[in-house]
Amino acid sequence: MRIGILGTGNVARALAHGWQQAGHDVLLGSRHPKEREDLGLPVAGLGETAAHAEVLVNATPGTVSLDLLHSIGAEALTGTLLIDVGVGLSDDYTELSHPNSSLGEQIQAAFPDTPVVKTLCTMDSAVMTAPDDLEGPSTVFLSGDDAAAKETTGRLLADLGWPPSAQLDLGGITTARGQEHFALLFTGIANGLGSHVFNVRVVRQQSTSL
Repeated sequence: MRIGILGTGNVARALAHGWQQAGHDVLLGSRHPKEREDLGLPVAGLGETAAHAEVLVNATPGTVSLDLLHSIGAEALTGTLLIDVGVGLSDDYTELSHPNSSLGEQIQAAFPDTPVVKTLCTMDSAVMTAPDDLEGPSTVFLSGDDAAAKETTGRLLADLGWPPSAQLDLGGITTARGQEHFALLFTGIANGLGSHVFNVRVVRQQSTSL
């Protein structure tokens, strides 16, 4: 599958390597592609990356994502699955830039003909592509209004090491705010552990027999 990843930071590079290893054709998108030729990964301009992609991934800081997507344009994004992993945070990581909504919701509202799925934003980039490196199984969440888009996203997550048993569909795109708001708890846990390399697992109540 042709995957375009908007961004060239830690998250974008981790996902690019993970999906490349799974056999996908991956292209990173940058506003200044000539300045990012040292990454060891193919890099192109934003428009070229969007045109290349069957699936487009937003791995840009959530405070700039909407402006960046608008610069690409709605026509170029129409009909393309957009996987959003961005979270908007203040510079000191103490406040959300979308406190009463979510970036995922705002992207979906701005581009109604582009199915948006929110996922992978509740963990560090090291965990996104190596969940088996953790001490036990953990959970990755999905939010989105389009069932087919979530099914495709689920297959791509499986290619990164997240089996269906680890994937939890939260419902429509409005549930993306729960994923993004977890960022504040994530920061607290990271401070408590002294490490960002961890994840959470949703544990059900044990079944009881009469």
